[in-house]
Amino acid sequence: MSDINYKSQKRVALLVATLSSFLTPFMSSAINVAIPSIAREFSTDAVLLSWLVTAFLLTSTTLLIPFGRIADIYGRKRIFIVGVIVFSLASLFCASSMSMKVLLMSRVVQGIGGAMMFGTSIAILVSVFPYGERGKALGINVSAVYAGLSIGPSLGGVLTHYISWRAVFIFSSLVGVLITLFASRLNLPIFNQKQMREKFDFLGSILFCLSLFSLMLGLSQISTKNGQVWFLAGCLGTVFFVFYQSRNENPLFALHLFKNRVFAFSNLAALINYTATSAVSFIMSIYLQEIKVLSPRETGLILLCQPFVQALLSPFAGALSDRVQPRFVASAGMFLTALALFAFSFIEVQTTVTSVVLVLMVLGLGFALFSSPNTSAAMSAVHKQSYGVASAMLATMRLTGGMIAMTLTTLFINTFLGGSKVSSETAHLFLRSAKTAFIVFSALCIVGVVSSLIRGKTANKLDEMALNRE
Repeated sequence: MSDINYKSQKRVALLVATLSSFLTPFMSSAINVAIPSIAREFSTDAVLLSWLVTAFLLTSTTLLIPFGRIADIYGRKRIFIVGVIVFSLASLFCASSMSMKVLLMSRVVQGIGGAMMFGTSIAILVSVFPYGERGKALGINVSAVYAGLSIGPSLGGVLTHYISWRAVFIFSSLVGVLITLFASRLNLPIFNQKQMREKFDFLGSILFCLSLFSLMLGLSQISTKNGQVWFLAGCLGTVFFVFYQSRNENPLFALHLFKNRVFAFSNLAALINYTATSAVSFIMSIYLQEIKVLSPRETGLILLCQPFVQALLSPFAGALSDRVQPRFVASAGMFLTALALFAFSFIEVQTTVTSVVLVLMVLGLGFALFSSPNTSAAMSAVHKQSYGVASAMLATMRLTGGMIAMTLTTLFINTFLGGSKVSSETAHLFLRSAKTAFIVFSALCIVGVVSSLIRGKTANKLDEMALNRE
């Protein structure tokens, strides 16, 4: 293949991965704005509405690793394109839903398509971009994620206000069609890989999905007896899954990957980072609207500072990690995140909005420095035949960290406020819960700095070539 064609394929791969990385977070953030309109149309209670988010999250999280493994065996391009098509069709089903049940079922199907996209897009990117160019490409990809999170609420609000909540799903479907058209142009040998002789572990996949589903569902309801039972069942299922995988010739997930120090500690660092940061917007949204008495529009603009900085600086952080050992860049990012979270632990009623904005910007800088270098380190530590399952594992860490973050935050709020609503009378109680959460999350980040630093040296170009010749 000529150098010109190879460069063209890299551009196409970057465009495809970037658009898909934009689409799913955009959908997730835009639907939050559309939920009140959906509730009015279908006269739905809050519990059922929450499943619009939960159904997609649970489905995509539990299926990430199975689809990542399928992609490693049968071809990443094939699974990716099928995932985009499924996601796009499900979006059309959502847009045309005439009942809440149909909408929820369509969201589940969306989650299936999302898992196929999540589990392969990073793998496709890493497959095309060699060591020395990978960090910058991953940085652009991370930038797209936060661009989606940033644009989602505003564009989703405009579409919902001037057209309908259904327009949000139609827009997502159109973007999916665009991604499919570009993805069909990928024809590098790496995307037409021969099927490996290994068999797909169906039993292990079922066991994994049930265990992770139980864990996630249990975490979301951990304060109830049912939630504790689900969580315990998930823990037992996970133990049995690990036991089964260690004795399986063709496991769903090769446990030996975690014997690689770089890969293991990169995943641990990712889990810690997402656990520490995923609830920040939730806490600060309540603080700004209920304590500082700002409008939803003003609150949204303030909270936009964090993802805006992340989107702006992630490509530069990724490029930096191509020149400096990724663990140093990622660790510096984690340390800045810890400082920002610790700064939030001093928040009071009289704290100025300017101070909040500055801390959010530092938080955005910290996450920009952490995310793409950490991903680059993890993906450079595995054989190319495991790129799919490795990228799926990183995505699982992100979603699991988000669930743990919300569980801890809910626990702290319930501990201090009980069943009371946040108001001027209970502001001091909410602030105590928020401060406790930020102190815990800051301490977690310090642990994350340590795990990030001790991961060891990331493979260089020669190391990676030797790894992929094995």
